[in-house]
Amino acid sequence: MVWGGSVAVLMVVLVAGCAAQQRQQGTSTAGVTDTTIKVGGVLTKTSASGYSTKDAEIGAKARFERANAEGGVHGRKIEFLGAEDDGQDAAKGDAAAKKLVQKDQVFALVPVHAPNFGGAAFLEQQGVPWFGWATGPQWCGTKTGFGYNGCLAPKQGAGSQTWWGRQMADLLGGAEGKSVYVQTSDSSGSKYGGTTISQSFTAAGFDLAGVNSGLPAAAPPPDWLPYVNKIMTSDGGEPPDIVVSVIAGTKFNVGLYAALKRAGYKGVLTDATSYDAAILKDPASAQALEGVIAAPMFEPFESSAPEIARLRQDVEKVAPGTPLTQHLAIGYWAADIFLDMLNKTGKDLTRAKFLATGNGSYLYENAGFGRIQYPKDHSEPNGCGALVKLDTGAFQVAKSMKCFDNVPLK
Repeated sequence: MVWGGSVAVLMVVLVAGCAAQQRQQGTSTAGVTDTTIKVGGVLTKTSASGYSTKDAEIGAKARFERANAEGGVHGRKIEFLGAEDDGQDAAKGDAAAKKLVQKDQVFALVPVHAPNFGGAAFLEQQGVPWFGWATGPQWCGTKTGFGYNGCLAPKQGAGSQTWWGRQMADLLGGAEGKSVYVQTSDSSGSKYGGTTISQSFTAAGFDLAGVNSGLPAAAPPPDWLPYVNKIMTSDGGEPPDIVVSVIAGTKFNVGLYAALKRAGYKGVLTDATSYDAAILKDPASAQALEGVIAAPMFEPFESSAPEIARLRQDVEKVAPGTPLTQHLAIGYWAADIFLDMLNKTGKDLTRAKFLATGNGSYLYENAGFGRIQYPKDHSEPNGCGALVKLDTGAFQVAKSMKCFDNVPLK
């Protein structure tokens, strides 16, 4: 009887221990305890071309640190592990996603900012949420991938953005009689961007002078003249009014713009990536990009909006003196949307409940990035963006953040 009583006592102790462990975990969902939510990201910190999104880690950390200072979300603070580097290699991105989920036991991946991210299929199969910049088709059509700006690679017939063309039309006093030429590289993402951005400008009323996707994506060409000659004669033998560059990398844009200016081009140059304070440190780059109109999908840092003042304060607290970059903003706003979705899910947190919130008529509006709507934006972009001009060596807000209706992609 004594032996049996000891077994009974032991069983009670074991059961109590398991119950305590479950209380400590708070839920069976990986990465979640009563007091913490564990997340980590995947970025292209290094690459052969020099392209890097490493600043997104600082942006996400800044937003998470503010959330933690305010008490967390429903009593849970964010345990941010930082970001893995995929080296712009899809296989490494897949391995990084698996490490974060299987070894590090994260609840979600935040931020994901990697043009060739290879972990999408794994995360979708595992039901693990991921947040970042939805630059490629791997983000689209998922239930787990939440781009802060929606899906930038919509399928034919789905909604496609018009904001860039319409913001440019407003800035230039109308589109009637103005032509646009789109230069992309031969990468699949750049070519796809050429299609959607071309339609954005034609939807706004511009005439399409041409699209060239023959530029090798691996490295800038030794001679820009063949590309420049095509551009300078694309509008019935004359230069177009606007040249849009859909190329990832400052080196490419600096080379193209400098060559165009040497050839006497006097029109408007615009792209999605030249809004970068680091450019101003190099006189040659600053000169090549002088007058260029960048098109970020967030409210510019030079804006007087309260949301941007808060962003600047948050970043200064965690990384004093850090230059504010596009990649930093992307990490910050991806983290911000993740936190909002957590808050709306409630204290009883599981991945299934979190995804049900995100995919169940989710709407979040913020002057920092416009608006996001899910599940709609799993298949189309959020339709929001701003314009920034480099004028006499300093960035200026040309058009503040504004959202426009999408149109079906042809």
